[in-house]
Amino acid sequence: MEFLKSGIKTVLGGTEPGQQPSAAETVEKLVDRVYSSTLLEDRRDACRALKALSRKYRIEVGAQGMPPLVQVLQNDGQDAEIISYALDTLCNVVTSEEFDEEADNPTVSVNVGEQFTEMFIKTPEHVTVVMGYLDEYDFRVRRAAIQLITSLISNKTRELQDLVLVSPMGVSKLMDLLTDSREVIRNDVLLLLIELTKGNSNIQKIVAFENAFDRLFEIVREEGCSDGGIVVEDCLILLLNLLKNNSSNQQFFKEGSYIQRLAPMFQLSPDAEEAGWSPQKVSNFHCLLQVVRALVTPSNQQQVVAACQRVMQKSRLLHALCEILMSSGVPADILTETINAVAEVVRGDRDNQDELGRVMAPSSPPRPAIVVLLMSMINEKQLLALRCAVLYCFECFLYRNADGQRAVVQTLLPSSASDVSALSTGQLLCTGLFSSDALANWFSAVALMHSLVENVALKEELLRVLLATPGGQRPITLLEQCSNLMQQERYRLQSKVGLLMLLSLWLAHCPGAVKALLETQGTMAYLTAQLCSNEHDEREFLVQGMCAFLMGLCIQFNDNSLPGQKREDISQLIIKRIGQESFCSKLAEVSRHEAYSRACKQAQIRAKSAGELLLDYEYCKLYKGLEALIAKLVSGFDVDGIELTELTLSSEASALVSQYKGIIRGMDGQIQALQQSSKELEQQNAELKEKLGEEQSLRAQLSDQNTLLKAQLGASAGQESEGTGAANEEELNAARYQANMYFAENIRLTKELETLRQQFSGEKQRADAAQESLAATQKDQEDLLELLADQEAKLTRYEEAAAAAATSLPAANEAEESPIPSGTASR
Repeated sequence: MEFLKSGIKTVLGGTEPGQQPSAAETVEKLVDRVYSSTLLEDRRDACRALKALSRKYRIEVGAQGMPPLVQVLQNDGQDAEIISYALDTLCNVVTSEEFDEEADNPTVSVNVGEQFTEMFIKTPEHVTVVMGYLDEYDFRVRRAAIQLITSLISNKTRELQDLVLVSPMGVSKLMDLLTDSREVIRNDVLLLLIELTKGNSNIQKIVAFENAFDRLFEIVREEGCSDGGIVVEDCLILLLNLLKNNSSNQQFFKEGSYIQRLAPMFQLSPDAEEAGWSPQKVSNFHCLLQVVRALVTPSNQQQVVAACQRVMQKSRLLHALCEILMSSGVPADILTETINAVAEVVRGDRDNQDELGRVMAPSSPPRPAIVVLLMSMINEKQLLALRCAVLYCFECFLYRNADGQRAVVQTLLPSSASDVSALSTGQLLCTGLFSSDALANWFSAVALMHSLVENVALKEELLRVLLATPGGQRPITLLEQCSNLMQQERYRLQSKVGLLMLLSLWLAHCPGAVKALLETQGTMAYLTAQLCSNEHDEREFLVQGMCAFLMGLCIQFNDNSLPGQKREDISQLIIKRIGQESFCSKLAEVSRHEAYSRACKQAQIRAKSAGELLLDYEYCKLYKGLEALIAKLVSGFDVDGIELTELTLSSEASALVSQYKGIIRGMDGQIQALQQSSKELEQQNAELKEKLGEEQSLRAQLSDQNTLLKAQLGASAGQESEGTGAANEEELNAARYQANMYFAENIRLTKELETLRQQFSGEKQRADAAQESLAATQKDQEDLLELLADQEAKLTRYEEAAAAAATSLPAANEAEESPIPSGTASR
């Protein structure tokens, strides 16, 4: 430090005894030295001093020294040392990092680096000048330029991305630095590219097409793949930036056979369990799994996802992931992320789903991997993130997999051939559904719900599932048991939400399930009581909304086969006990809950705590599709249970409406007849045109033949000779006869053509008349419809007036009866 002070004194000169210059004065003298000195050595020493002061007096150096430092960059490019000092000083000024030297300085704010960055980039040429020094091979200059650009990008990402894009060959210069033999430069460029590619698809595409994938894979291989250091993690983070939400790069990555180069990185060494997992290996593996998920996440374009899934299966990447699933000693967070990756690799792809279904766990006895995963899901001792990942994997395994859904339901149905002692998916789901753990109830209900998605036949099959009861009583159905559990007071709210989702998806589009639920004792009474209660808790509002949705499904998909439980009867119950407005308001509570907006965003289940697990993506999709229909259906009944779509008007109004309807029906018939007639006329018109064209063609041919015969006749007349006179005369007569025949045929065809033209003109006039009649009829119909609307408006006003008169009449009667003496009234 004493050496540094002596150096500054050398630059600034000595000070008078007893006078210590302030930091601002010192910086001002140094800045003046940079501006005014003619000797390069003096300017270099001033820049060195400014660099030394910039860590402790950042504000003073940044406020006064930025313009002269930029001037140095523009004018002194031939001297690498002074350029490195200027770049380092600017980097210290704009960095967001807080230095130890300025920890005690109260004037330094948190975002002072961001403010200086904004000042620096106000002039875009400054960034262009710094980018130009990336071509300088000197280590100090190149590294300082990279660090300065990295700091600028981290502070003002969007602005710097735009400036780099317009900079000549800006991205290409950065990509060339990845091949620098000096690892420090290469590693700093990796950090720069990570910041540069965040959220900018254009830069991501340019970087990808600058051969970034090959270079990154080479660096990862040189550094030891997943067992490598932090450089491997940086490469994978950059790879993730290039692929995430960028369909062009994803397609390029797939077509360039880079997925095949990913697969070997997931193969664990035989001694991996003994060697353990270092923190850096965990980070590397986590990034690898995120790269895989970036290619097959459901939010990507479907054709890209499907193509990547096929390649992952053929390159045995899916097999490697399943091996990790079944391996021991894998850290919990890596296992969780692996389960999520497997889920998205198999989602919607039948071949991949079948391969996952064939995976067996190395247990005794061997069990399918799906069964082992479900055992973890219903185990309350497992981590929440792991249980959520297993449920997501099971959902993806069943997504558009009718055979997989059928296999799950078959394990619940009675079968004499099955091994009772063997655990099955159905048994595990029932165990979780009826356990004392509320979270296991919710997970099992959602998993069972996904085995019924878009499969009405399995909903009917599941009605056959019988459960044994204690005490040797008659077995009850699964649906009946779910309904009974839902009605129990001790059943927790999270468990009730899971059962309501299961029952709602079960009843949708399945009249048999609706009938079975209505036959269950106490179900409708419980739903009605829930909707009539006045709970003010937010979660209770959600349960009430889900009960309203379930009751609406009982109306919508009711086949009216149960007496007393028909659509009209349930609607009447809602009107008299709950009220239509109250029912629709409680029905809308589901979409107003924050759990609904959270679940609607994505199919994957994400929750920081167990209490956040309430609604599922498939249930929200079903609710979104049917809510408006149910609300409209319930609002379409009056107090007597009659559908308001059938006009309940007076006899005169009904007769008038019927009369208008009859007129409109008649006019519709006329319009249809005219349209049919118009089509026929158009067809005849086309046929006549075709025939006319044929006749004209034939006439032209006959005319040509006639001309040719005339020419032949003239030629034969001029070639008279004595030896052949009689023969020529005979040929001449024959030619004349044939010419007369052609003339006669020509006259006949001309007359026929004229007749066809007259017929065509008549048919065209008829078609025009039919079109005018059709237009007039349509106008009359529109006038009648307007008249009908006016009549309905008048009827509505008359009914309102009659209703007002009816309400005022009892009040008048009460006023007349009020003066009656009490004695008379008592008699």
